[in-house]
Amino acid sequence: MKLVIFGLSISSSWGNGHATIMRGLCRSLRQRGHSIVFFERDVPYYAAYRDCPDPSWARLYLYDDWAAIAPVAREHLCDADVAMATSYCPDGPAAAEEIFASKVPVRIFYDLDTPVTLDALEQGKKVAYIGPHGLRDFDLVLSFTGGKALVRLEELLGAQRALPLYGCVDPETHFPSSPLDDYRSDLSYLGTYSADRQEMVETLLLQTARRLPEKKFLIGGSLYPPDFPWAGNLYYINHIPPPRHPAFYCSSAFTLNVTRHAMAAMGYCPSGRLFEAAACATPIISDVWEGLEQFYMPGSEIILAKGTDDVVAALSLTEQERMAIARRARQRTMDEHTAHHRAWEFEKMVAEIS
Repeated sequence: MKLVIFGLSISSSWGNGHATIMRGLCRSLRQRGHSIVFFERDVPYYAAYRDCPDPSWARLYLYDDWAAIAPVAREHLCDADVAMATSYCPDGPAAAEEIFASKVPVRIFYDLDTPVTLDALEQGKKVAYIGPHGLRDFDLVLSFTGGKALVRLEELLGAQRALPLYGCVDPETHFPSSPLDDYRSDLSYLGTYSADRQEMVETLLLQTARRLPEKKFLIGGSLYPPDFPWAGNLYYINHIPPPRHPAFYCSSAFTLNVTRHAMAAMGYCPSGRLFEAAACATPIISDVWEGLEQFYMPGSEIILAKGTDDVVAALSLTEQERMAIARRARQRTMDEHTAHHRAWEFEKMVAEIS
């Protein structure tokens, strides 16, 4: 099939989690014989950190102005089998109108930020990447989040059919790697700064760092404010590009997963970082949310932490205990959570509505 996507970014992973997820999915679909066309608005902050400017597995159109690129989009939609718009696409409503005006057989919306979308709607806010008719005209709505979020997509946005397409990892980009001295730590955290994650970051990371001054803690990610409460044993690296993710994870004794508040409250919301770290065979300490056991078995494949004491206890595990958790999580990931699994799920869902 030919798949045309209107999304946020695949050319740059700076400040967004969409890039690595979409890259893995698109690469796997290409390996399965499909062709991918991706439209991405060219913006300065992604241009400055463009770590995948010319993907071999997709035809990428970077554009400055929607009106100028719209004729090209229409041309590709003419012979497309599937068209998809994603959350946070800067020209989402306009792209959706082009999809609906075309004769493309399958029209999909993929919300990689479902709890954030729903939370904004419930507060009466406008969601810029969704048009005035909601999602009712799409044949299928895919969600990065499962559980009750799927029902809410139907109730609030009129989705005809909402199904989960969870995050995943591309085994070609995330795998056990040699550690680097620059990234060595007892506990690492890879994530863009978000105010609605800060309370849990404070509890699980910052307070742990204060409790254990003899250990080293490391944050990798962008957009951290100048007044962030750094500690003497807490270090920071701005933006870790995907090719360095394996070294970042594998240089840590443990890595931390912290979920945005809206997503944790919704449940069934595994981040891509969760699968990436597990694929690198780095043991994970995670905050707690409903449905997590569907992806990894608590205590056996992942360590759950509700507070600082839980993280402190985890950091005292023996090397044998630590690596046993990491091995089991990696095996689970390879068995169930790779981009190849998600590509197969995507194919199956498209076939059911074609």
